[in-house]
Amino acid sequence: MGSSLPKRQRVAAYAVILRDNLILLSRLSPHITTDELWTLPGGGLDHGEDPRHAVLREVKEETGLDAMVGDTARVYSAHLPGVWREGRRVDAHALRIVYDGWVAIDAPEPRVLEVDGSTVEAAWQSIDDVLDGTVPVAPMVLEALADHSPFRMQRIAAYALIRRDDSVLLTRISGRGAHPGSWTLPGGGIDHGESPRLAVVREVQEECGVECMVGDLIAVHDDHFDGTAPTGRHEDFHGVHLIFAAALSDDAEPAVAEVDGTTDAVAWASVGDIESGKLPTLDVVRHALAAAL
Repeated sequence: MGSSLPKRQRVAAYAVILRDNLILLSRLSPHITTDELWTLPGGGLDHGEDPRHAVLREVKEETGLDAMVGDTARVYSAHLPGVWREGRRVDAHALRIVYDGWVAIDAPEPRVLEVDGSTVEAAWQSIDDVLDGTVPVAPMVLEALADHSPFRMQRIAAYALIRRDDSVLLTRISGRGAHPGSWTLPGGGIDHGESPRLAVVREVQEECGVECMVGDLIAVHDDHFDGTAPTGRHEDFHGVHLIFAAALSDDAEPAVAEVDGTTDAVAWASVGDIESGKLPTLDVVRHALAAAL
């Protein structure tokens, strides 16, 4: 037999926002539950509201942070007959749209903006503590974490191995890039439809302020890792790097050319400092040198 209780259906949008081994959670208000209970930031859709707009609004209200979300989401359905809602028992049906979300890596600490709302605290919580029960969470959090996988990003880039005597031209990665403070070969992502050789010329000009002559492809290198991207998004990243031999004119003087980019220094580095590890360099540099022997 069907339930005689009043039927209540609610559609809500939430975000799984990760940073390294942390997840952004909201603590439910005592008027929702007297027990400590954390949930994903998000909430009910207003009539006519787009789910993506709703989740961004809710994250802002509950954490004070400006979030971004991916293009796809998972939908969870929970039938909850006999639960209490607004002082009475109802036959509830909750539809939850859960997005992959992220915030900028330099975002401030989360804080609740809404007044007299459904949440009273926002915080980054350890995923390990969530999974082992140290941090009490709503079942939806565990379900969403079990289903979550990082965004898969594959990037094809072209780099230049430029040598002068016993030195190699390197660029240092700024705080806006992955692995800040490390040195790498000049180069970067290939634009859609762009020739890899032309990408090398463009990137060397942008990063080092000089024109280069591009020679043969000498190596293909790749790197695969999982972590927080410079955008703040949790990514499963695969970089494929095409390494070309290149040369500068004798009077060329490389110097940082881009402003607020991913390069903050340019220098000639000795092969000895690279091979000894004295200079912190990415693996692509050593791979290029080994291939050029």
